This record gives sequence, structure tokens and C-alpha cells, in this order.
Amino acid sequence: TYAWIFNEYPTFVHQDSRRFVSQETGNLYIAKVETSDVGNYTCVVTNTVTNSKVLGPPTPLVLRNDGVMGEYEPKIEVQFPETVPSAKGTTVKLECFALGK
Repeated sequence: TYAWIFNEYPTFVHQDSRRFVSQETGNLYIAKVETSDVGNYTCVVTNTVTNSKVLGPPTPLVLRNDGVMGEYEPKIEVQFPETVPSAKGTTVKLECFALGK
């Protein structure tokens, strides 16, 4: 499983309407970044069989003072499989992320 630490252990990023951790890729997505989001983010991967954990290096998130986000073309950040098999009555979660300005 994937999780993210915000600044220091044991402060984990909690998923809400702005924050999402993809269990497919391990990516952390933050919508509408706020000043309170500034800090260091560390990825934690847990092997659910052995319960062992590995931490990645901290990644700083900083806000630019000039307000410029950077220009890039809109795109969909996902690779959909050709088919998604599922059993009747189960829950299926499809992740799709659109980026751009």
C-alpha cells in the first residue's frame, strides 16, 4: 500500500476532497494547493504481507511568490486497461486525472 507522510512521522496525509493517494501508482494528488500544504512529503510503501515499510526521500512542496504555475497543455494522466474484470456486486474504482492550465 502507498501512503504519504507530511513533514514528520506520524503525520500522514489524510485523503479528503483535495488530497488523493493513488494505490495504482503511489502518486499523491493535491487540488487547489494552499499555504497549509507547504512542507516535505515522504512516500511510504508498506508490504501488506510482511508489514515491512520503506520510505522514500522527502520531497519539498513550495509556493511560488510570483503566482505563476507554469504553462502546459491539458492532458489526461491515466492509462486505462482494455478491460476491467469484476465480479457482480463488487466495487470497481477507476482513477482518472486531468491536468492543465
